[in-house]
Amino acid sequence: MRWTIPNILTLMRLIAAPAVPLMFLYFQRPWADFAALTLFLLAAITDWFDGYLARAWQQESRFGAAMDPIADKAMVVIAIVVITGYSGMNPWLILPATVILFREVFVSGLREFLGGNARLLKVTNLAKWKTTTQMVAIAVLFLGTGLAFVERGRAPVVGEPHLPWFSASWADLATQMGLAMVWIAAGLTAWTGWDYFVKARPYLRDDGHDH
Repeated sequence: MRWTIPNILTLMRLIAAPAVPLMFLYFQRPWADFAALTLFLLAAITDWFDGYLARAWQQESRFGAAMDPIADKAMVVIAIVVITGYSGMNPWLILPATVILFREVFVSGLREFLGGNARLLKVTNLAKWKTTTQMVAIAVLFLGTGLAFVERGRAPVVGEPHLPWFSASWADLATQMGLAMVWIAAGLTAWTGWDYFVKARPYLRDDGHDH
């Protein structure tokens, strides 16, 4: 590994992923939510900068190519697990979170199985939009849970209060917006997962040998 700024940013993002749940061990809520939100936002910003700087400064590397998608997945998977657990196990969040987690495990397994042919599953533009939508949704959900603790001292509840949207609190608006975005992210996640499966399917056919 070369110690270039893009590689350092990628490494910092990889380290930041497991630091997100640590915020809930060292801080009381809502400070834990806001600390996790800040850490997640900083990591998301570096996700754009490391790739941009690597191309602009011609510092693209094998380390960056390998670790960048791993850091993205680590940030999303760990953050979505934390949010699901600390949101009171909201059923409207569990389903899209399950779709996201399943897809990440599924595609990672496909890449491992394909080995040298894993280049067939290179990151597409749709996959980049998927990652962006996931990160925005997670950030908004962290904001919603933090604001809910400021306003009510507890995790937000879907459908509460039963008021028109223009009368809802900032916590309610952030929660509903975050949930809507995480469902959109889950749809994009499932779509890209299916796309990768179709590309890998020729290599999954039985060739007559026992496995």
